[in-house]
Amino acid sequence: MSVDHGVYNSPESERPMFLDVVPGMTVIVKHDLQTGEKADKDWWMGKVIHCGGAARDPKIHNLFQIADVDSGVIHWVNADLMTHVIPDC
Repeated sequence: MSVDHGVYNSPESERPMFLDVVPGMTVIVKHDLQTGEKADKDWWMGKVIHCGGAARDPKIHNLFQIADVDSGVIHWVNADLMTHVIPDC
């Protein structure tokens, strides 16, 4: 029997925070250590530039383009690497 895992229907308390992220938000991202890099940081802060949709439901974002606020470098980030959303004051 086939089960469709593309639609996310669960209580609000279990809802992943990345589903509510939109361009312009500031987020904290776990540092994804690349081959050859020094392990000198655990996380970084960035501004969301673009939210990419999933193949089954384009309204569910799973890939984000984020600009590092310290260096200005733009990264493509998987949704599971975002840990916090910084509220705008």
